[in-house]
Amino acid sequence: MEKIYLDNASTTNISAEVLNAMTPVFTSQYGNANSIHSFGRDVAKLVDNARDIIADSINAKSNEIYFTSSGSEANSWAIVGIAFANRDKGNHIITSKIEHPSILEACKFLEKNGFEVSYLNVDRNGFIDFAELISSIKSSTIMISVMFANNELGTIQNIKAIAQIAHEKGVIFHTDAVQVYGNMNVDVQGIGIDAMTMSAHKIYGPKGVGALYLNNNVKIDTIIFGGNQERGKRGGTTNSAGVVGFGKAVEIAKRDMVTNNHKLRNLSEYFVRKLTEVVENIHINANIRQKLPNIISVIFVGVDGESLLTKLDMQGIAVSTGSACSTNSLTVSHVMTAIGLDTDNAKCTIRFSLGKNNSYEEIDTAIAIIKKSVDELREFSSTYGLKTRKRKGDKNV
Repeated sequence: MEKIYLDNASTTNISAEVLNAMTPVFTSQYGNANSIHSFGRDVAKLVDNARDIIADSINAKSNEIYFTSSGSEANSWAIVGIAFANRDKGNHIITSKIEHPSILEACKFLEKNGFEVSYLNVDRNGFIDFAELISSIKSSTIMISVMFANNELGTIQNIKAIAQIAHEKGVIFHTDAVQVYGNMNVDVQGIGIDAMTMSAHKIYGPKGVGALYLNNNVKIDTIIFGGNQERGKRGGTTNSAGVVGFGKAVEIAKRDMVTNNHKLRNLSEYFVRKLTEVVENIHINANIRQKLPNIISVIFVGVDGESLLTKLDMQGIAVSTGSACSTNSLTVSHVMTAIGLDTDNAKCTIRFSLGKNNSYEEIDTAIAIIKKSVDELREFSSTYGLKTRKRKGDKNV
């Protein structure tokens, strides 16, 4: 059975070039990067080189890049660490209702510790309302955190405008750029980003390593103790092989960005066109002109998403019903409810996320299987307690 992977927003496969760059750090250059002997110094040079590559890719200074175990850790650190370090200025945080769970859970933690959090609404396409953002800012506001592009919809926010509003009010601006980094050019100085989250495994790098860009003028508290790694701000032995792999993945992403984006945009348009031609009563979420090309969120009206995911998986097609970080949750996706979907349609949503290794032949095969699976599930829709109905005003595209 042919297996087709359409869940690249969850994670990507590690590229051969990245794996080759990492291998010596597992075998011959295995010293602890924080040790003062030659074994450690040799690896420290590799780590520093990766830090330089990542800093250069976003127009930052090398000493503004801090390595973490994941994007989730970087998000949690940014929210909690910046909030506590700047508590003398206020106790109010602003974020949106469609942030990654690592942001929302960190905000809930802050609320339990004396902070106030405002959660911005979004429209049907996942965009925040700037009037609401401006009216939410108080004298006690210390930070705004809005993700660059949503991991379920692909919606790309106007980050530069948000940063400008934040700075006009003297507020720190953080963005979760995990889905964007490596897929778009990001200039943190040109945009006005104070803190930004990145991750390696979304760009064909290794799992278990992320990074936080933190402008040198922004204060942050340590939340992982136990050592003086990362210039005393984060304890823990450096994942040297992972960091080296991250640097190599960034190098490759920058080199191939134009080619990859061109392919993904064409492949995405082909996927949507073919899908809407053969499968009736579907709705594509988000504005296709203001989103990442590789993420496609589809409502299959009257078809339970979990049932469709399982059926596709049994036939070798990997997709998602939402964020991979919340797949064990039985609740409806908070992103789908935030954009105004009712429970039935939220449960009928599948996320397809394409990658640079997907082909047109795979798309053709996948769509044939999707159509067959949807038809079968709709035929027995009464078994799943769903009504096959269109949302008011919805069309296929």
